[in-house]
Amino acid sequence: MPYELRPVARVAGGRTEVADDGWGEVRATLELAPEVPGDALAGLEDFSHVEVVALADRASDVPPAPWRRRPRGNPAWPEVGVFAQRNKDRPNRLLVSVARIVRVAPRALVVEGLDLVEGTPVLDIKPVYAWLGPRGALRAPRWSDELGAAYY
Repeated sequence: MPYELRPVARVAGGRTEVADDGWGEVRATLELAPEVPGDALAGLEDFSHVEVVALADRASDVPPAPWRRRPRGNPAWPEVGVFAQRNKDRPNRLLVSVARIVRVAPRALVVEGLDLVEGTPVLDIKPVYAWLGPRGALRAPRWSDELGAAYY
């Protein structure tokens, strides 16, 4: 069953090129699409962070991108499946990013630490609730910690 998705906003400002690291201080604006009323942002000023769902419109679909690969092509890391990675080349090109809210404007949301490039279509914006975090101990392989050491 096909689904139609429509962007609710676009990323403005921030980075113009995809990069692997250094996203922590990147500031960008989520500008609402013309058909989305500014009231859709009401109440976000009471939150510290948002989760942004976006479309990786410049990425490769899987396939033709490989279903299994080494993260960032690093030969020191294991070859793992696409679902064990968070890169942009995904089966449905969906990205999820958590960013700190800097300011809520009349038709825009200024955020920091958003790892999406300028022009990226935003499909949804959700507040981050503390109680929605992982329950129990978080476990991840060492290579993923090495990968993320300079990410933010």
